[in-house]
Amino acid sequence: MGEGFPNDELLMPFISSANIACGFHAGDEETMATTVRLALLYNVAVGAHPGFDDRPNFGRLEHSLSPGEIYQLFTTQLQKMNAVCTREDAPMHHVKPHGALYNMAAKNVLLANAIARAVFDFNPLLTLYGLSGSHSISEAKKLGMQTAAEVFADRTYQDDGSLTARTNENAMITSGETSLQEVLQMINQQSVTSVNGKLVPLDVQTVCLHCDGAHAVTFASSIHSALKAHAIEMHRP
Repeated sequence: MGEGFPNDELLMPFISSANIACGFHAGDEETMATTVRLALLYNVAVGAHPGFDDRPNFGRLEHSLSPGEIYQLFTTQLQKMNAVCTREDAPMHHVKPHGALYNMAAKNVLLANAIARAVFDFNPLLTLYGLSGSHSISEAKKLGMQTAAEVFADRTYQDDGSLTARTNENAMITSGETSLQEVLQMINQQSVTSVNGKLVPLDVQTVCLHCDGAHAVTFASSIHSALKAHAIEMHRP
């Protein structure tokens, strides 16, 4: 959230935590503060969403940075978010890497370690959100951090549990029924069916939905209602 799209407030009633852009891939201090206030209003946990410093590509293009550069990139954005949270009297709950950085860290142990160390050194009590089964989770756990294994309500999966690259036509889920079925499967069966029909085991603790998706609000409302109907309790990871 906080990325300049119109759905932020419409989504707030249906979520338990928000990943808020820190001004690098999108957003600025004003949008960060506005989104933090909305989160407070709807009792939604505030999270920092650091990404590459690349607005033209919305942080979704890979960049070759050293672990030290990644560490500093994260530290700078955490400081920016913390300053906003302090002014708004809002506790920061979690951190989730954005876009290409998220996917790179999931597969690259050195980048995952750099991110985990940056978050731990900034505040060891923050929860790190990362792709289920990835280096992002395992490296954070090695430091003794609280983690939340994440799955996606609007993305398809490969056989190894990675997300289908956005360059592929089938990367995004556009059907509300398909999204809902996938979310319920991931929660109830701790697994997802890949694009090739393989059943992939997952650890599921938090479900992500992108606010810039064309059907984001509809998906969020539908999933929220279905979780209630199935007596699945939403809470902050």
